[in-house]
Amino acid sequence: MVILDGGLATHLEALGADLRDELWSAKLLLENPSVIRQAHLDYFAAGADVATTASYQASIPAFTRRGLDVDEAEELILLSVRLAVEARDSHGEGTVAASVGPYGAYLANGAEYTGDYDLDEDGLTAWHRDRWHILAGSGADLLACETIPSRAEAKALRRLLAETPGTRAWVSFSCRDGERINDGTPLSEAAALFADHPQVIAVGVNCTAPRHIPDLIGRIEGKPVVVYPNSGEAWNAAERRWEGLADPVEYGAAAAEWCAAGAALVGGCCRTTPEHIRQIREHLLAG
Repeated sequence: MVILDGGLATHLEALGADLRDELWSAKLLLENPSVIRQAHLDYFAAGADVATTASYQASIPAFTRRGLDVDEAEELILLSVRLAVEARDSHGEGTVAASVGPYGAYLANGAEYTGDYDLDEDGLTAWHRDRWHILAGSGADLLACETIPSRAEAKALRRLLAETPGTRAWVSFSCRDGERINDGTPLSEAAALFADHPQVIAVGVNCTAPRHIPDLIGRIEGKPVVVYPNSGEAWNAAERRWEGLADPVEYGAAAAEWCAAGAALVGGCCRTTPEHIRQIREHLLAG
């Protein structure tokens, strides 16, 4: 069993970072990279086996839109990996997964939750290409293709895997319910794109409500299953705040059930914390 980390942005905010910015956690690569390293260290200390880098929102177009040149943008993307590697080396062991966030994260309009894109497969391949090759050559152990909401984007990433044959990756979809990814494609169909792919180590689901995870696990065949859902809290868009309380102990117990149902890699996404990861490890050890 592999235990992933939890919500990086969530913990960065707990450490005092203000992420009210379209770059989200990636803005700290510019302003305060040391706090990113600390967040990775805290997750390792809580029991995570994997550090997922702060490159989810860190794309060449996002940084150049901010006024940086291409070389500066590339250096910041590489910095995201170096920070995770430094934390891993300080901790003594672990894996570094370079986050490949969806095109929707760059749009900063919630499209990663709908898959409603203005680019087709060719356009998505071209948009991802520069960052993909930077991260593939960054020294990360693998790429975490995460929060993928559309079949077209999944196919674009499959094309990019062919351009970097030495690169390993997991592919994780964001889902609207217990059956379909966010653009409406059945998860079984989206996951099948990678079922026989030799570079893909796992396929699964993240940034999805925990209540859907048991059904979704059963729809993935041919690869180890990775799951790291949100905390279960709901976002009140009108009042711009989270509602509800996700208890880390309950989350850890649920994670043990996901593992029993077939998940091989498990962690947390939005609103999960080092305590959620600590509870996952404790529940798995107890089991």
